Amino acid sequence: MVNSGRSEFLIGATKSGSGKTLITLGILAALAKRGIDVQPFKCGPDFIDPTLHQLVVPRPSINLDLQMMGEEGCRNSHHFYAADAEAVVVEGVMGLFDGGLASSAALAKSLDIQVLLIVDVRSAAESVAAVVKGFETYSPDTRLLGVICNRVGSSRHRQLIEDAISASCQTPILGFFPRDVDFEMPSRHLGLHMGHEIDQDQRRMEKLIQTVEDSIDLDKLLELSLKKNPITPDLRADDSQVQQNTKPRLAVARDEAFCFYYPENIRIFEECGFEIVNFSPLHDNALPDDIAGIYLGGGYPELYAQQLSANISMRNIIRNWADDGKFIYGECGGFMYMTDDIVDHDGRLHEMAGIFPVSVVMKKRLSRLGYRSPELVTDCLLGDGGEQFFGHEFHYSDIVDRADELEFLYTLADGRKEGCKRAQAYGSYIHLHFARNVKSIKKLLEELEVNRAKRG
Repeated sequence: MVNSGRSEFLIGATKSGSGKTLITLGILAALAKRGIDVQPFKCGPDFIDPTLHQLVVPRPSINLDLQMMGEEGCRNSHHFYAADAEAVVVEGVMGLFDGGLASSAALAKSLDIQVLLIVDVRSAAESVAAVVKGFETYSPDTRLLGVICNRVGSSRHRQLIEDAISASCQTPILGFFPRDVDFEMPSRHLGLHMGHEIDQDQRRMEKLIQTVEDSIDLDKLLELSLKKNPITPDLRADDSQVQQNTKPRLAVARDEAFCFYYPENIRIFEECGFEIVNFSPLHDNALPDDIAGIYLGGGYPELYAQQLSANISMRNIIRNWADDGKFIYGECGGFMYMTDDIVDHDGRLHEMAGIFPVSVVMKKRLSRLGYRSPELVTDCLLGDGGEQFFGHEFHYSDIVDRADELEFLYTLADGRKEGCKRAQAYGSYIHLHFARNVKSIKKLLEELEVNRAKRG
């Protein structure tokens, strides 16, 4: 980049479905092709969009969520990953002001960055100016750096919109993106496909990059969003680092069935002193050597239920691990794998690890969705009774059979009990973010070290 400093902006929209993800991918890819070192972020708890970002840039895409991580947690993550980047692009969530505390506008304000507003202009022309005017005046704390009009149908359509916005609004138009179904992303029952599931069509990607270059004034965008003296504080190089010769090893399930992890959670585990080792409940026949615990993240176990069930050796090993009173933690898809069985969308029953006497069945409609702030029912390796955690729940399955004697793990804000606890095995539908519970991860490490010492 010619100028010193760092360009930073959040890509927001007037509503969901306006084309944020596609335009974000195009801008990321175009900047990367120019040789700009760009750091992507995603506003909200979404696991899928960050994997799409990583199709086009080498850096990991990091979730920033004020509801789960708090303001300090978001700022720390932003500063850590953005410190040595030349540009920062944050993809927003839903409409710009949707979500209250967790909205894209709130995050932009917290990070002190401007907003590039995407407006879907299908079936409208001059009225687009009224929409932009409304977004300009709705919140004085939200700074719009520019507007991109998406799905423009013709040159006449463009001219009508451009004349109206120029006459009535202060925010400059930085691009007119054409309507082209060839750019549409494939969909699935839980939203977009994960990045690793999409075949990278180089022709389509090059076309997207070229369209971005032709349709969006990237030079102006970088200029308007330039921060000449971005804040780069101490990046957590403090006493959170655990100094020890041998770090306890945490086995993390990573394969097609288990792929939903917040990168920050993994980094928190590492900073607290864990060594992360990956394994596959789908493909492996044994756990990694000399591990202190197991972490089963979310994903799509229902899509791979037959293969998971067929890997009997792994199911038995993991069940025996829990039976021996060793630490294992599963969330959402990982929790489902810890149950007795899963009934898939076709009504077929697939045996799982059998740690919890629970049966789950897949539903055609979304079962639960929303932020959760669970509190531990009793003292356990995860923390003290009453300790509050922060996360998000999103799943298409329900528990249909649960043993009465099985302990609950959490109490939710509405009084509902959630999750399962059996000895040192813990499972829940809630995807936790540990940014506000780092002390709990440190305590977990200490407890596992004590347990390992007792076992010799």
